[in-house]
Amino acid sequence: MNDHHLILGQLTDFITGRTIDDTHDERYRQKIARLLVVQKGYAKAQIRPHHPLTVRATTKSACVPITFIIDAAGHMAMLVHYGPGSLVTRHRPALAMARLAASHQIPLVVVTNGEAADVLDGASGRLLGSGWEAIPSEAALTRQLQDYKWDTIPAGRAEMEARIVMAYEVDDRCPCDDTVCIIK
Repeated sequence: MNDHHLILGQLTDFITGRTIDDTHDERYRQKIARLLVVQKGYAKAQIRPHHPLTVRATTKSACVPITFIIDAAGHMAMLVHYGPGSLVTRHRPALAMARLAASHQIPLVVVTNGEAADVLDGASGRLLGSGWEAIPSEAALTRQLQDYKWDTIPAGRAEMEARIVMAYEVDDRCPCDDTVCIIK
């Protein structure tokens, strides 16, 4: 059994106030939520935890939870993708999710394993910074988005991004991960 799925008891979700299972992964998610609110200045109401993303690729469908979606400037503006292990292996699926989760390209993507973080440009995938300090504050993100073009993702591109999410987050998920729902 992987220790990141070991249930250690119960805890209170920092964003929602609900009682949830206490796992190593959940402790990291709670750490990230606190950082976003306490250090970066986001209101809890701006943060959507476990945002469901339904993906369809060829004959398969699944619902994949996105760790956090951050609303700013009236849009889904930042996606935070948590996963244990290497950050680099999380870049591509997180970028794909940022191209599928909204009717527009989500401009900023944060990839984290709970110990480190990479901040990526959602459109280009370019690494903008590393470390917790690279995550923009609410005020900085709002300023950054003043002239942002909220481009939609073409259908053909969305189909390719769905295949990437399916490959990384569904087909290659940890066998004990019960957060992904396969849709028949």
